[in-house]
Formats: sequence, C-alpha cells, structure tokens
Amino acid sequence: MHLMIQNRTIYIASIYLFCATLFWAGNFIVGKTASINEIPPISLNFYRWLIAWFLLLPFTYKELIQKKEYILKNFGIFIILGITAVSIFNSALFYSLKFTQVITGVLMISVVPVMIIFFSTLLKIEKTNIFQIFGVALSLAGVLLIITKADIEILKNLDFNRGDLTMLIAMFSWSIYSALLKKKKYELSQITLLQVVIGFGVIILIPFYFIDLNFGNQIKLDIPFFLILIYVIFFPGIISFFFWIKGVGLIGANRAGVYLHLMPILGAVMAMIIFKEKIMFYHFLGAIFIISGIVLSNKKKLNA
Repeated sequence: MHLMIQNRTIYIASIYLFCATLFWAGNFIVGKTASINEIPPISLNFYRWLIAWFLLLPFTYKELIQKKEYILKNFGIFIILGITAVSIFNSALFYSLKFTQVITGVLMISVVPVMIIFFSTLLKIEKTNIFQIFGVALSLAGVLLIITKADIEILKNLDFNRGDLTMLIAMFSWSIYSALLKKKKYELSQITLLQVVIGFGVIILIPFYFIDLNFGNQIKLDIPFFLILIYVIFFPGIISFFFWIKGVGLIGANRAGVYLHLMPILGAVMAMIIFKEKIMFYHFLGAIFIISGIVLSNKKKLNA
C-alpha cells in the first residue's frame, strides 16, 4: 500500500512538473518574440506579475489578512523568494533572449538541476543519493550532445555572449528559489504563497521599472504586446508556478529540478517548428539521455 501511494505521488508530481516545464519552454519562444518586437524585458516582466497579482487577489485576500502577522514575521525569506523567482529570473531571461538563440537558452537551463542539488546540500535542505547524481549526469550529457551536435570540436570552441551569461544568472537565481521552497514548510496555501512571492517580487521591480522608463524603453500598446502579455501572465506565470510549487512539495527540490531537463527538448522542438529548423539525429540522442536521467533520478536507494 505504501509503495502504491508513493508511486501515485511520483505520477502526480510528474504531471505537474511536465506541464510546468512545457509552459516555461514556451516562455522562451514568447520571450524571443518579445525581443523581436522590441518589448523592454523589465517592463514586460513588471506588467506580467503586477497583473497576475491582481488576478490572484480575489482568491487570496482573506488568507492574506488572516496570515498577515506570519507573512510579516517571515518577510525576509519571502523577499528572497520574490527576488529570485520573479524579479531576477524573469527579467534576466527576457533580456538574454535579445542576444542569444531560443535553443541556446533552453539548453542552458540544464545548469539548474546541478545548482539546485548544490544549494539544497549547502543549506542542509535535502541529501542526495547515487541515483540523483547519475541521473543529473545522464541528463547533462544529453544536453551537451544537443549543444555540441555530438561534435567535440564545437565543445572546444564554445564562446558565450552576454545573452548566455545573463541566462546563467537567471538559472542561478531560479535554483536558489527552488531550493528555498523546500527549506521549510510555509503556513500558507499554495496559491497564497504564490501571491506573496509575486507581491514581494513586484515591489522589488518597481524602481527598476522606472529606471528602465528613464532610459527610454517604452512599451508600444499593440497586438503583439497584449498577446505576449496574456501568455506570460497565465501559462509560464500563474499556472506554471503553481504546478512547480506542488511538484516540489511532493517529491523535493532535487528530484523536481531534474525535470527542467525536459525544457531543452520541448523548447527546441517548438523552436524548430516555429523557425523551421530541422530535427537532427543528435536531438533524438540527447533526448534519450535526458529522459533516462529523469527516470533514474526518481529512484531511491534500496535500503532507504
């Protein structure tokens, strides 16, 4: 019976995490579209979360009032969650796509599971096991196969631009957020926790938004902007964050983090369809390694 419940938990978590990564992969496509339409990254990120906060408010205001003392008492951790997940991650992601390709961006997200394991261990949140280590290694090998097109010469001559470096900052920020989600049990419902994280993230974004405006980065209120805004608010925004929080809560930050390896596959496929890129053998080869890593990382020690 215990094994059945455990398997059901992993199955449910897998659905949550797959959907979250699918919508986040789409975020890269939309982010690139935003850069093509010259939509300022910080302004897009600000409006995205500001509107999302107001959309969530009717469902959370009662709990926000009831738990206001708890929220204020723990405002330090909530500020860190807001900065890492909302302020830095999304702004850096949108900015990086101005200078790097979509496929490069989604492939670089492979850094995140390694960082999550590192921070989870450093902060004494979770212990790793041999399956997780080998699972991450397999998935990372799959991503490297895709990046290098299975050609060692490409790996030797790898040259990162500022978009790539900014993407690393985004991944670094997201890994801290994911690890901290598991650091403690929050006395808030999932949706209210999301509301609080968004709220603090938006507050931090306010001065940067006005600084961005002073630099002349104005948003054009046209159809592309509103279509992009609608997508980023609902799918990689509210829905994906809710799914991610649920998934992490069920199986932990380390094991959930490995699901982010699906993003290179999903993002690459969408980029190929949209940008008419060809699907090559090394994409399938890399996908096999990535999926194998995800499966392996969800196993536990026999004596556990």
